[in-house]
Amino acid sequence: MIQAVIDIGSNTVRMALYEISSGAPELLLKRKQIVGLASYVKDGVMQDEGIEKAVEVLTDFRLSLERLSIKNIAAFTTAALRNAKNSAEAVSRIERESGVSIRVLSGDEEALFDFVGATHDVEEPDGLLIDIGGGSTELVLYENHEIKRQVSLPIGSLALRTGNVEATLPTPAEIESMRRIARKELSLEDWKGITVPVICGIGGTFKGARAVYNACFPCAKPTCSMDTEKLSGILSRFAVGEKIPEAELLLLLRADPDRIHTLLPGLVIAEALFEHFGVKRAIYSDSGVREGFLYSEIIPKLK
Repeated sequence: MIQAVIDIGSNTVRMALYEISSGAPELLLKRKQIVGLASYVKDGVMQDEGIEKAVEVLTDFRLSLERLSIKNIAAFTTAALRNAKNSAEAVSRIERESGVSIRVLSGDEEALFDFVGATHDVEEPDGLLIDIGGGSTELVLYENHEIKRQVSLPIGSLALRTGNVEATLPTPAEIESMRRIARKELSLEDWKGITVPVICGIGGTFKGARAVYNACFPCAKPTCSMDTEKLSGILSRFAVGEKIPEAELLLLLRADPDRIHTLLPGLVIAEALFEHFGVKRAIYSDSGVREGFLYSEIIPKLK
């Protein structure tokens, strides 16, 4: 059967189609729209403009699925709508006006689905899963492929950028300001003393970071493994605001044009986590919350 999964994130709304049979889900098609829902949250309230943006994108996705006669549709949302003070009202209105039913994932559910999807085919048995989204950051500590601890933190790349960066790219001063905020928000008192051998990164920040990393440090074969010190170095290289040289701007645009405005704020969060856990290596997994949702919620019901 063909299953559509719609992920209403804090920065991007994504729709993916999977063919589900006796084996692993096969990705057939992906579409995305950059909506930036987190930027429409003012004083904790999701504004009408953000609701209308979500309705517009979901309506377009629903009509596309109807034209393909695809009826198996699952949609969920994460931090931007989950954490809004008017969450229930906003979600209800989006459902009513778009015709798409939406499940609001809790922070724990999001972290669990992230873990299931990302580590399904990862060889390292121990590590820390990190998903830096637009409005939140999920951490999952795992040993022997089993979750030991998890937490959802109310800081994300788009939320950190909003109000702290004026131009498309941040200046060195803006990076330092975001570093102070990130270190404060990521103090993680209950996680002190924990070290991990590797970070498994998923989501938009790590996808963009992997693309820029491979552009900055060329090798014969693009790799999913990254040195965390080199990743941190990307911040100082590109955090020059509007004064960025054209060659550097071209590198960013060719690597990941859709995330050029949120990549560096996301890396500020990643850098703070690298420091906290004393980790030297990060790997990128292309699977995450959508695949974890399939493995946990959809596929078991078909057996």
